Amino acid sequence: MAVRAEIPSPTNTPELTITELSGALKRTIEDRFGFVRVRGEVSGWRGPHSSGHCYFSLKDEGARIDAVIWKGVYGRLKIRPEEGMEVIATGKITTWPGKSAYQIVVESIEPAGVGALLAQLEERRKRLAAEGLFDESRKQLLPFLPRVIGVVTSPTGAVIRDILHRLADRFPTQVVIWPVRVQGETSGAEVARAINGFNALPEGGGIARPDVIIVARGGGSLEDLWGFNDEIVVRAAAGSMIPLVSAVGHETDWTLIDHAADRRAPTPTAAAEICVPVRAELLAQVASFGGRIAGARLRLMQRHRSDLRALARALPGPEDLLAMPRQRLDRAGEILPARIRRALADRQVRLGRLAGLLAKHSPQAELAHRRATFNALANRHRALARPGVLTERRALQLRVLDDRLRKALGNSLQKTQQRIEHQQHRIDDLGKRIANATRLAIPRRRDQLRALSQLLSSLGYRNVLSRGFALVRDASGAPVRSAAAVGGGDRLAVEFADGTVQVSASGAAPPAEPPKPAAPRHARAAPPKDQGSLF
Repeated sequence: MAVRAEIPSPTNTPELTITELSGALKRTIEDRFGFVRVRGEVSGWRGPHSSGHCYFSLKDEGARIDAVIWKGVYGRLKIRPEEGMEVIATGKITTWPGKSAYQIVVESIEPAGVGALLAQLEERRKRLAAEGLFDESRKQLLPFLPRVIGVVTSPTGAVIRDILHRLADRFPTQVVIWPVRVQGETSGAEVARAINGFNALPEGGGIARPDVIIVARGGGSLEDLWGFNDEIVVRAAAGSMIPLVSAVGHETDWTLIDHAADRRAPTPTAAAEICVPVRAELLAQVASFGGRIAGARLRLMQRHRSDLRALARALPGPEDLLAMPRQRLDRAGEILPARIRRALADRQVRLGRLAGLLAKHSPQAELAHRRATFNALANRHRALARPGVLTERRALQLRVLDDRLRKALGNSLQKTQQRIEHQQHRIDDLGKRIANATRLAIPRRRDQLRALSQLLSSLGYRNVLSRGFALVRDASGAPVRSAAAVGGGDRLAVEFADGTVQVSASGAAPPAEPPKPAAPRHARAAPPKDQGSLF
């Protein structure tokens, strides 16, 4: 049996396992940095993981630290972090023994000042505007006299009282209130749910469907009004089939829902004034229209009465109307006897002429003519009915028709055969021409492709990158041609031959050097020793 000898330790320092050392470091760091507030830029934001946790990094000019937001904390955040956003994160520092790394577990996060909120707001406004949610063509006209007005606001604030009081003064109308929180983490989701809920109400249901919706809130800071800048609120307002009036904040306050709404009111009271007219003014206007209609009807009747009197004076009397018919009757009585005698004489002449014609076409004369015609036809029939005469004639006619048919059929077949042979010759000729053209075109196209490939290989910038050069692009993808075009903090993409690296510029660009005198056109400057020539 083998016995292992104990080798004495050269030092009295106690031995620690990796787990013990990692645990000691974890306790030391967590005790020393219980809660910290750090300020930095969000980097590598990957959004909620499949588990609901969010992983990213916070960085500044000199260092970076990994960060994590647990699923439960992320659901309570008022501000959602985004890539490149400068924030102030509050949390505790802890270690991850499995990777020998440390990280901050974020408990709360807020923008680093109003400037960050404004930058995030402007970025969101541009993105939603690019989708067409703020286009004027999407705006709807407000109804002139809505029967039901839906109000989305807090039921306990002064805003709803101002709206109801103003509606009662101008034009009492049925109001349906959808209570929501107008400030806080859940305000955006509640406002969006209220707008969608009003649109989902059926016509003639238990709850009256509003003809117009007012989304209202009193004034406040940018953080207080941030719920109305939420993307779900903007999309709900833009997709509302019911006309929507935005009355958020005071006249100088602007939120994204103001751009998506069909109409913006500077205050909640002004929103009530926009939605309904003044009832007293409408009654006065109706009364004015009624008076004008009555006056116009009276003037029309007077004008018609005057026109009727003028027409009555212009009408002729009964004697004048009968004078001309009487004169025509007297003249007709004078010429009627002469006309009757002349007509009788004409009738007698025509009767004599018809009697002569009737004598020529008497029944006896017609019978004799028809008998003669019948006898002639009978004789002709007996001549044709002799044996062999009709048959020989028909046979002769058939032989003539058969010869003509055979000649016509032979000519047609001959012409058809000639056309088929002609088309066959054309097809053979075209096939030969296509084969020759294909045989000649393929080598020519192959030579052109080879020449273009060589030209691309010689002029393409990727060959230059393979010799140690790099191509610098700005955030929009455009090439950066001078150092003066780069400012501190600009995001740049540096493309090498084997890939692209995202970098951030620090500091300002060096001052531009004065232009050097141009060299003679016939002299070419020698390339630097540490850089190869592009040519």
